[in-house]
Amino acid sequence: MSPRPEEAAMRKEVVDRIERIIKELWPTADVRYTHIDIDLVVFGKWERPPLQELEQALRKHNVAEPFSIKVLDKATVPIIKLTDQETEVKVDISFNVETGVRAASFIKDYVKMYPVLPYLIFVLKQFLLQRDLNEVFTGGISSYSLILMVISFLQLHPRIDARNPNENLGILLIEFFELYGRHFNYLKTGIRIKNGGAYIAKEEIMKAMINGYRPSMLCIEDPLLPGNDVGRGSYGAMHVKQVFDYAYTVLSHAVSPLARSYPNKDSESTMGRIIRLTQEVIDYREWIIKKWGGRDLARTDSRGTEQQRDSVSPHSADSPMSISSPQQHSSASSVSSLSGSDNNGAKFNVKGFHNPPLVSNPVLANRGHTHTHTHTHTQYHRNTWRRRKRDSLPVSLSR
Repeated sequence: MSPRPEEAAMRKEVVDRIERIIKELWPTADVRYTHIDIDLVVFGKWERPPLQELEQALRKHNVAEPFSIKVLDKATVPIIKLTDQETEVKVDISFNVETGVRAASFIKDYVKMYPVLPYLIFVLKQFLLQRDLNEVFTGGISSYSLILMVISFLQLHPRIDARNPNENLGILLIEFFELYGRHFNYLKTGIRIKNGGAYIAKEEIMKAMINGYRPSMLCIEDPLLPGNDVGRGSYGAMHVKQVFDYAYTVLSHAVSPLARSYPNKDSESTMGRIIRLTQEVIDYREWIIKKWGGRDLARTDSRGTEQQRDSVSPHSADSPMSISSPQQHSSASSVSSLSGSDNNGAKFNVKGFHNPPLVSNPVLANRGHTHTHTHTHTQYHRNTWRRRKRDSLPVSLSR
């Protein structure tokens, strides 16, 4: 789930900008970047998380879109959510949450165990994002919940060897949608990851629940914090189930032998039936490449570099698709192909997902003046992007 070099440079700039504000407030604070989306964990000596104090500082420095800053102080893990003013990158900030750092290491271990994991996560995140179901506070499911659902699916998959890096990703994706869209019993069953994975009765999970909470509709036992139900805040879990069912129906029909007789079989991509790549996404992607796609990427955060060395590289020649930052809308344009097959073994490729051509001699942003830049006819315009994004993203089941 590693970003491309230019996206890594952009993300680092966002993190550095926020970290400078945090250090101004609390010089001795330790800021850690978990690499799960863009999650910052701030460690320091506070009796209570200073959410409002940091919120005021972020507003004062105009780091984020004012309407985008949300303080979720009643959440299980109190956080600040924001969207960076310049890049539209979304950031979550929490305080003294050790499990966030542990989760990054936990996920990296499972990526080594299941090389297909980051590719499935990438596609699923884009699928949910385009339906506004990728945020817990709006009823969707969190990145962590989605990752645990995919891990459980791979652990308990009845037929395919999910540890095989060359496994057919198309089949895995369709069967993931089938499991959680049609067969999984959300009313009675919980998901357990530890000890090789299992489906367990919710009554069993309830015995260990913190503060006597009842298991949620999407009940996922936290492997790092026993007694915590990761899916507790996902009040729209049944909507997620519906869109998974929809995706299974669409994709299974698309790869069936009968699909060869469809009038638009050659003009419509298979993956394009459930995930849309819009011109706005392509424009945003080009803007990232132009601003951060220079050759001098050696300055990119060494922590991110080490993470990529330790994990399966999604950019290697053997990778079936290319993974960009899963948080951004731009990531959808980074998929090169996703192979699958119908029951007769016929391969299908996902067309229409590609990277825009690289721009020759792209100009690196001046890191010392991140908010001053000249607009040209090729420059990405945030207001245009924001308006188009609001008007064009599909949210219904049938789009």
